Amino acid sequence: MEQVRISKKDRWRRTWRLAVENKALYLMILPAFLYILIFHYLPMYGVQIAFRNFNFADGITGSKWVGMKWFDYFFNSNNFVNVVSNTLILNFYNLLAGFPVPILLALMMNAVPGRRFKRVAQTVTYLPHFISVVVLVGMMSCMFSVNSGWVNTLVKFFGGEPAYIMGEAKYFRHVYVWSGVWQEMGWNSIIYLAALTSIDPGLHEAAMIDGAGKLRRIWHIDLPGILPTIAILLIMRFGQMMSLGFDKVYVMQNSLNYSVSEVLSTYIYEQGIKSTKYSYSAAIGLFNNLVNLIMLVTVNKISDKLSGSSLF
Repeated sequence: MEQVRISKKDRWRRTWRLAVENKALYLMILPAFLYILIFHYLPMYGVQIAFRNFNFADGITGSKWVGMKWFDYFFNSNNFVNVVSNTLILNFYNLLAGFPVPILLALMMNAVPGRRFKRVAQTVTYLPHFISVVVLVGMMSCMFSVNSGWVNTLVKFFGGEPAYIMGEAKYFRHVYVWSGVWQEMGWNSIIYLAALTSIDPGLHEAAMIDGAGKLRRIWHIDLPGILPTIAILLIMRFGQMMSLGFDKVYVMQNSLNYSVSEVLSTYIYEQGIKSTKYSYSAAIGLFNNLVNLIMLVTVNKISDKLSGSSLF
């Protein structure tokens, strides 16, 4: 059967007609579109600061063009290896510890028969998400206090030596990651619970007739059912592998744990805001985003080949 070719002009007319017919939907996404345009695309004009010796007197375009000077300066600096390695270690640790927990929590919540208990448990687990970072770190400081914290009080009660958990470098990564897991596991499990609701109940009924228990149904029905969602979220996490939240690290940072707590976000703040090295900090930020982009594209291709799920 001969295929009818549609001209480019006709395709544009058809697209425009559909847009007019669904104008209410396009108006709904207009605020999001304007937000991304104004706050994400228009500021990209300032990316050229990373290639200039920027100063306020000359402005962006009037500042002297220095090419890759600031990138070379960062790559050859004494802080490069330490800052990048700290960022990657914290992110990989956070990924290994924090990514599976919301999945397990969602699977357990979905398997609970009592609706009232499920609602209460879900509310309790996602409430910590709304605790501010400053309050959370304050809670940890009280809890792990050497003199009055209940953790060290128990340690001393059982004959152990109290530890300065919030100050010593060897504890920083563990405290940072596991406090984040506790705070975000309930909130992050919501998307997996939503994905689980889309699984056909008939599959569970058929499996129960065949004698499958809960664990087998979770392994052979629930987990494969949310696998595309897991793949997409994992790709997005890898796309942020060089980015780490500034606020929590900065609040937890002190002179004793500086060797393991100095990451790209805090280093950019110190160089850009405190030391007013705007071009240098812009170059570091651009390097950060380029590495994230490369990792996103790479992991997306791997996921597409292995599982058939990808962002693009």
